[in-house]
Amino acid sequence: MGGGGLSSEEIGKGLKEALEVGISKGSDALAQKGGYLNSVYKIMLPPEARAVSDKLKAVPGFNKVEADMIEKLNAAAEDAATRAKPIFVKAITAMTFADALNILMGEKNAATVYLKKATLEALYKEFNPIIVASLDKFGARKYWSDATTAHNKLPFVKKANPDLDDYVTRSALEGLFGMVETKEKDIRQNTGSRTTDLLKKVFAQQDK
Repeated sequence: MGGGGLSSEEIGKGLKEALEVGISKGSDALAQKGGYLNSVYKIMLPPEARAVSDKLKAVPGFNKVEADMIEKLNAAAEDAATRAKPIFVKAITAMTFADALNILMGEKNAATVYLKKATLEALYKEFNPIIVASLDKFGARKYWSDATTAHNKLPFVKKANPDLDDYVTRSALEGLFGMVETKEKDIRQNTGSRTTDLLKKVFAQQDK
């Protein structure tokens, strides 16, 4: 049994439900136009890519590379977020909690930390092709290929070809996990956010 007469299975179900609520609300929020771009999860250019954009500021046709790319990367992440929910829910459903009670009674983000540790690489494999397709949809990969080609033709520059697919996938996932964590904290701290009997019953244990 867990705390307050609840079994580990019941606690596990409550934790999963909290995570599912988090990913549902989080993916919906990030999938909106500007969901990433206008949030704390805004995806910036990686350092190597910023070095490329800095060199291209004086090159006709590429003077707005950084702003254009940031807009395209975030639009791609927003587009991909619309398809994140079922991937996350599948991962959450398959999770087993080695010690559900300790997670329930742990830090305010303990379930999200556990989810990330248990599922990140599997989620990456499923989410990466979606990100790549979204980057293509918004022309980000073609635009970036043209930009790096122009950069690499400049004299005295170090050739560059940053892996944007990997970077954007990991950045987009960080945003989604961040939204789940925010919702988990909300459910833990605010009884009004416990919208089902199971959430009320399970999270009442950590209020004691």
